[in-house]
Amino acid sequence: MKTGIIILAAGESTRLGYPKQIAKYKENTLLQLAINAANDSKADKRVLVLGANRDEIKKTFPGASIPNIPNPHFEKGMSSSIKVGLEYMLKFDKPDQVIIMLCDQPFVDAKILNKLIDTQEKESKGIVACKYAKVVGVPILFGSAYFKELMELTGDEGAKNIVLDHEDDLATVAFPKGKVDIDTEEDLRDLNL
Repeated sequence: MKTGIIILAAGESTRLGYPKQIAKYKENTLLQLAINAANDSKADKRVLVLGANRDEIKKTFPGASIPNIPNPHFEKGMSSSIKVGLEYMLKFDKPDQVIIMLCDQPFVDAKILNKLIDTQEKESKGIVACKYAKVVGVPILFGSAYFKELMELTGDEGAKNIVLDHEDDLATVAFPKGKVDIDTEEDLRDLNL
């Protein structure tokens, strides 16, 4: 199975007040941590979707470290970035499955991404999601059977409804630290304590 990773990093970070992609945690930006996790995982291909503050963000990581593409419609919400990333993957890489991840979960590492891939192999489920704080969420793996539904998402809708509609085809991976994501200055302060 050929696995692609789509890192969504196009948001405006309105609650933080500056691009969360460049917020720092332990010497690295949140975006660099996400890129490192994707690059160190056993996925075959990866792409980074940028939008708001793209030029400023691009200066903070080596461009050659990961293919990165713009989402000109980032203000239409997360679904537009999922589509842009998946379109790119389908055009150039033809993956059998994709992992969708965000750039604001500092504890996502290659180990958890590999666990999604391994769990899919073992359980043969079309969706493998991380489980934390009594919810399922990102990072999340979708098999090709769900690509059409991903392309039909609209607005600021993530892929949660697809998961809820197909719970019979879902496997989960425990990831308690997945509940940590950075949206505000306070989140960042707590993280860096």
